[in-house]
Amino acid sequence: MLIGALKKNAHIHMMGICGTAMASLAGILRDMGYKVSGSDENIYPPMSTQLKELGINIKLGYKPENLDPKPDLVIVGNVITKKNPEAIKLEEMKIPFKSLPEMIGELVINDRESYVVAGTHGKTTATALLAWLADKCGYKPGFLIGGIPKNFPHSFRKPEGTVFVIEGDEYDTAFFAKVPKFIYYKPRFVILTSVEFDHADIYNSLDDVMKAFQQLLDKIPNEGLLVYHADDQNIKKLLKTGRAVKSISYGRTEGDYRLGKVVQTDNYTEFEVLQHGVLADRIKIPMFGEYNLLNALGCYAMARERKWNLKKAVEAMATFEGVKRRQEVLGSPNDITVIEDFAHHPTAVKVTVEAVQKKYPTKKVISVFEPRSATSRRKMFEKDYVDAFSSSHEVVLSEPYNQTNIIETDRLSSDRIVEALSVKGVKSKKFSDVDAIVTHLKLGAKPGDVILIMSNGAFGGIYQKLLNVL
Repeated sequence: MLIGALKKNAHIHMMGICGTAMASLAGILRDMGYKVSGSDENIYPPMSTQLKELGINIKLGYKPENLDPKPDLVIVGNVITKKNPEAIKLEEMKIPFKSLPEMIGELVINDRESYVVAGTHGKTTATALLAWLADKCGYKPGFLIGGIPKNFPHSFRKPEGTVFVIEGDEYDTAFFAKVPKFIYYKPRFVILTSVEFDHADIYNSLDDVMKAFQQLLDKIPNEGLLVYHADDQNIKKLLKTGRAVKSISYGRTEGDYRLGKVVQTDNYTEFEVLQHGVLADRIKIPMFGEYNLLNALGCYAMARERKWNLKKAVEAMATFEGVKRRQEVLGSPNDITVIEDFAHHPTAVKVTVEAVQKKYPTKKVISVFEPRSATSRRKMFEKDYVDAFSSSHEVVLSEPYNQTNIIETDRLSSDRIVEALSVKGVKSKKFSDVDAIVTHLKLGAKPGDVILIMSNGAFGGIYQKLLNVL
């Protein structure tokens, strides 16, 4: 079926609807006039809440009967395998199906100016920021973000103008299309924040990850633009091997745009923008951590190069509220500050811990981490996590999330990480379940302390449980 042949009231069913991108696309399709339903076996906020607010029906679990009544088209998420019972029934019924990236590229982006924010780290926050800048500069952009931006009511918006801003994920597309998602997004203007080895469940090495990002750069047309992080050595290697692309760089120590003087206050960080060594602007943004400032600098560089209204763009920076689950302060019960962050890759964990400790220099920060992602549950990253937590005030680890699909010799051990941290003199403990962690924190945390919780999943509902007991 050609996507363009879909009638406006067609029924589209989405398998794996609670994924961040899937839930966002569901909202766009609903706003475009389609009837949307979906199924998933992992239903938890914030995406489940967003879908409920939109009135989109979610069926728990993957079952053949979920395809009754028969939909006109099915979108198959990348969590779905060939052996999934709903996928098997889908092929038996010969219902037309597509992947999420195909739908976005063909139906939503179409011939619009596509701004793709990609990279191993920072892309969700940077995408939300770029969408906010485009909005305040008057472009009425459509967007799809892998998280809930606080400046907008939802993680998506149906495009009204010619601009579409999207988070470019390097993860694979679907069981029937083993290629990176972002190659379908018609990338014309790209921000590339970083390239590291990640997604160990689908990539065997850094070289494989590099090849994926090379496909993205190869898609940028001659009239397009790449804005890249110049301090990242892997990005430099990419630029040496691929075809020539019009590009502008940003960074701390290298780049056309660089961070100048940085001043941090209780509520804002202010930094200078140096363009070719000359003061070009001063930015005020309610975020902290150098990695966030670099993401903001990349967005500023894109806006300036695209000749957006810089006065409005700078004003927008000052009103950017961030993304849920990214350095989000959940509350301060009994004067104990509880912060949630999505960090899961070792590098992200390291810079997040350092940024929070720097933000609260006089307070003890207890770093709580759940190894949940495909990368974080593997033994190959144990030493990296030891390094990531080596400057921590105190560390609390959970057992890794379900490791049944990883062979035993390849499984990460929280016990080994705790042992290695103890040798380094870092106070650390591992607990087998969430309730034990909550009890430990209730007894151990003191007024004035900060608890930083990091996971890319629900973490057994630890957030509300902890707030309740504190």
